[in-house]
Amino acid sequence: MPLDRLAERVGATDETTQEFYGRWAGLYDVIARYTPGVPALRRRAATACRLESGDTVVEMGCGTGANLPSLRKRVGPEGTVIGIDVTGPVLERARDRTARYDNVHVLRGDATRPPLPDELEEAGLDVDAVLATFVVGMLEDPAGAVDDWCDLVGPGGHVVLANAARSEVWYAPPINAVFRAVVVLSTPPTTKLRYEDDPHLRLDAKIDAAHRRLRDRSVAIADETHIFGVVRLTGGRLE
Repeated sequence: MPLDRLAERVGATDETTQEFYGRWAGLYDVIARYTPGVPALRRRAATACRLESGDTVVEMGCGTGANLPSLRKRVGPEGTVIGIDVTGPVLERARDRTARYDNVHVLRGDATRPPLPDELEEAGLDVDAVLATFVVGMLEDPAGAVDDWCDLVGPGGHVVLANAARSEVWYAPPINAVFRAVVVLSTPPTTKLRYEDDPHLRLDAKIDAAHRRLRDRSVAIADETHIFGVVRLTGGRLE
């Protein structure tokens, strides 16, 4: 099947990062599905993709597949859902979660090197939307990745980003203190006590760059904040 060729698009990725997220796949799955506010956020992100029956949607960094059933519900049995992630153990959970759907394809690949349009054309597919939740902060060049995703979708399609960054609400200081601790603990290697630059500031910069690039590439934009202002959701229809 031509879709299987997409799995070959695996780039070089830091082995420590893969081991870290692979080791904590079970805990990550619980957090992704049951943290208060996160399931509603995931539904909102899927809605922002503006999918219709028969559409094709690609999720970059699908993790354990928490979004995939919701995306499949929106495209229906005639549509196609492609979930891409680089970490084997989390993908196994995603495959188990979507095994009953024959139009959901979970592939191991690098989100910074998305499937090529000609490969999708061979499979008879045009990409209508790309979704990336809690992914761009892990990328070396998040704005460049957003450009690639926009190019993959093309004019009239949608790209949706949802990411956690420091809150800007009036009661933000205690929230941001907790957020910083979570970021440090979830940044491999977690044994480091000191960093040359604070991980949460580096994360903020990456997320700002990615969301700004999406706004620059879009003609219709939805910008929202969720969960005490910590999560930013940007959806764009491309020009």
